[in-house]
Amino acid sequence: MSTKKAIAPFFQDLLLKDGIIKDQVYSAIRNAILDGVLMAGARIPSSRALAEMMAISRNSVIAGLHRLLDEGYLETRKGSGTFVAQSIPESAIGVCQPGISPESRHFSTDQLNADITAVSPLWIESQKDNKNHRLFTVGVGCTDLFPHALWGRLLGRVWRQSKRELGLHTHPGGYKPLRRAISAYIKTTRGVHCHEDQVIIVNGIQQALNITAKALLSPGSEVWLDDPGYNGARGAFTAGGAVVRPVRVDTDGIDINDGIAHYSTPRLVYTAPSHQFPLGGTLSLSRRLALLEWAHVNQTWIFEDDYNSEFRYATRSVQALQGLDKYNRVIYSGTFSKMMYPEFRLGFLVAPAGLQDYLLNAKYISDVCTGYLEQAVLARFIEEGHYASHVRRIRKKCYERKMALIAAIDEYLAHKMIVHPSDSGIHLVCWLQNGLKGKEVEAKARQHGMGIQSLDRYCQRPPAKEGILLGFANHSPDVLRQGIRQLAQII
Repeated sequence: MSTKKAIAPFFQDLLLKDGIIKDQVYSAIRNAILDGVLMAGARIPSSRALAEMMAISRNSVIAGLHRLLDEGYLETRKGSGTFVAQSIPESAIGVCQPGISPESRHFSTDQLNADITAVSPLWIESQKDNKNHRLFTVGVGCTDLFPHALWGRLLGRVWRQSKRELGLHTHPGGYKPLRRAISAYIKTTRGVHCHEDQVIIVNGIQQALNITAKALLSPGSEVWLDDPGYNGARGAFTAGGAVVRPVRVDTDGIDINDGIAHYSTPRLVYTAPSHQFPLGGTLSLSRRLALLEWAHVNQTWIFEDDYNSEFRYATRSVQALQGLDKYNRVIYSGTFSKMMYPEFRLGFLVAPAGLQDYLLNAKYISDVCTGYLEQAVLARFIEEGHYASHVRRIRKKCYERKMALIAAIDEYLAHKMIVHPSDSGIHLVCWLQNGLKGKEVEAKARQHGMGIQSLDRYCQRPPAKEGILLGFANHSPDVLRQGIRQLAQII
């Protein structure tokens, strides 16, 4: 019996599943090859014959066969026809056996890093927030005001020059002109004292936290973290085996005396002195000076997270803690994602003199270097004054949106929540009244497409009061007002 006659019944009896026919032709023949139904060297009937046997259009058959040829499952022989390839493509090696789903694979948790599994709830919680278009989503800036046309022109200019530039900017510290531009900018706007060689470009503050943990912390090292505080920092430190100690927060920021009284030997102190997350307080000058003196005496490092200092409305940006540091103990970090958009994963850290090589080494083993194109465009965006103009525009719009949100809360929800005072940031904290629970409000709001967060997700200890966070930067005043009106009906 010829090979052609032997395999013809297979195609005559083949049932295609629902969906695009050309894709089903591809899948059916590919699966038959992988299952051994069609053996290596087996001849495939012509596209016309296949179309007749399978009762489908010839164009669908041709499209399916072309894809199989492109991926190496089939091969053509001049004057002879199309055949199953003698060797299965490398991409098919390790294909899951039919019927075995990823969920059905079991393994012992003893094989996993216990420090990573300990922070898995943070990851699970974060996946609830992956729809950044949601109303009141926390941590998203004015994406509707991003200067697309201007950025596109700068990108085009950089791309035209990239033919001679590609391959020249793989230093782990980042693109030199961008490091120079950032150094000049933060000196004048944030009072940071640094040389461009101290600036390291990172993929957002989260990477800055991770490489700092790699460079400075060992398993068992103690870290202060304000409570409530940024859970991304908690995750980065805990995943490296550090012991994160919760330190009380009040209107003046992290309470240094509370930390000293309970945990006197930290290797690192994490703080966001310009805008404490999530409550929004500013670390007072007396506490700044006390923290610096104490860190000097105890040889403790300080990680200053200045993620939000440009969103200050009532007053000018306050000087960075790093600018007051006489003892070279502060690692300063900032980001552009809040001012640009969440996926803009460019940030920076300023290494204390003498610590650069350790942090550069940690950056190198993390990802060698940061992508060239966005760095090069951002450097021009800053150097030509566009970033400063963008900051002024965004700050004005954010203030309008913030005030519209507060007014709407006062009108529709005054009996349900009280706005926590803050003159900076891109979200509000609201204290709930009359027995409302943060998690319950979050769950109900999420059912209606809102990204409200409960305060307790940022607490290591039970919070003293029930509260929620509402982001406001990414929506117009009218949308915010309508959202609060809807929220009042929901709760």
